[in-house]
Amino acid sequence: MRAFHGQLSDNQPIRRNLAEKQKQLRDLKETLASMKSHTSPALKESVRKRIAQLEAEVTAAPALKSARPATPRSVTGAAGQNRRPVRPR
Repeated sequence: MRAFHGQLSDNQPIRRNLAEKQKQLRDLKETLASMKSHTSPALKESVRKRIAQLEAEVTAAPALKSARPATPRSVTGAAGQNRRPVRPR
């Protein structure tokens, strides 16, 4: 079966907000701490790398929010400029 555009099986990265990233970071740190000594070094290294990526994203997130100016969303005019065209039946 083919996936339609925007479906999760589209091989697209899952977008997470700041709170979800922070939760994932906490979970990964707990996972790393609870790993046994006989856990594969490659698995430990991959978890450490993902933790480093998430820490970089979390620390950069507040800077990105403050740097971006707040722009009001466009309001639909009386002519309905932002509306989808109606399909004929």
